[in-house]
Formats: sequence, structure tokens, C-alpha cells
Amino acid sequence: MSTPAAPPDRAKRLLDLAVAVPALVVLSPVLLAIAVAVRVDSRGPALFRQERVGLGGEVFRLHKFRSMRASHDGALVSPTGDSRVTRVGQFLRRTKLDELPQLIDVATGHMSLVGPRPEVPRYAALWDPEQARVILSVRPGITDPVSIAFRHESDLLAAAEDPEAHYRDVLLPQKAAMYVDYVEHRTLPGDLRILLQTVAAVVRD
Repeated sequence: MSTPAAPPDRAKRLLDLAVAVPALVVLSPVLLAIAVAVRVDSRGPALFRQERVGLGGEVFRLHKFRSMRASHDGALVSPTGDSRVTRVGQFLRRTKLDELPQLIDVATGHMSLVGPRPEVPRYAALWDPEQARVILSVRPGITDPVSIAFRHESDLLAAAEDPEAHYRDVLLPQKAAMYVDYVEHRTLPGDLRILLQTVAAVVRD
């Protein structure tokens, strides 16, 4: 496993800001409408904040639109058909609109538009130490090749006898290996291509 390049350079950070900040402004009516829909559909806050592991192992709070009932508990993974997911939450997850608040995390510097998806501390602790070193050498992202390849992850979990064990023992190692491959071969043109592929995948689904 080669030594990863330095954390995202100035050009990548400028791209993040050039996209995230205007997008937050332009999409503000959409974000407000989604927030209202989430609040009307079920009790609780519109936004869901969860601890994730970011650049250098720093823990930050990732933002998403809440797609589950506020009082939910249980497994960290959520298969298709999870009874904890609200009606609006099902739509937001299917269209990936629940991820839009992560533009806030990009603007504040905790995330990038493209990078390994940030894991919760419990699962990040299971990464191979060498893989973790590479993965955490860059800012986590809203999307990456893994997000595209595993965009139907909830269906895979639903087909497993024990969804959480399947995620931990099967999907997590596969995703970690793909994260490492992304980090070791990332380029700015490649990131732009991943962004376009992500949009195409969402529209196609």
C-alpha cells in the first residue's frame, strides 16, 4: 500500500467552496421545503446530526435531513423496509435528497464534495490500521466511487439474515478497500467525473 498524497490541495478546496456555497444559496427554498415536510411528517427536528470520523481521525457531526423517527433506536445500519424510516424519509433516501445538508459540512471544511464516505466511530475502528491511515488522510466526501457502486446498499442489507453483521463483516471491508483505491489514485478531473457519475446515477434511479 503506497503512501497517500497530501490532503486535498487548494484547487480541490476551492472547488468545494465554489460549488457548496452557491448551492446552499440557490437550493435554500428546496432545503426549507424539505425541512418543513420532515417536521410535518413526524415529530422531531428536521436535521439529523451524527458523529462521523473525518480528516486525521477528527470526529465531527455530519448533517442530514432526518429520515427516521426521532425516537428511533436499534442498529446503525438501515435495510430497505426498515420500519423506523418515515414516509418522507423513504422519498428522501430514494432520491438522495437527505444528503443535501452535507453541503454545510463541505462549506465548513469538515467534508469535501468527493472523498471516502465518513464512517461512525464504531465502524471506523474496525478498519485495518494501514487502511485507516490512508482513508483518513483526506477529507471525507458526500460522494465517491463507493457511493455509486453501493447506492442500493439498503437492498443488500435487506437480503441479509443479519443486516448489521453483513455490513460489518462483508460490506465494510469491501468499501474500505475501495476507499483506499480512490485515495491513492484521486485527481481533480477524476473528482469532477465522479460528481457527474453521481448525478447520472441519481437521475437514472
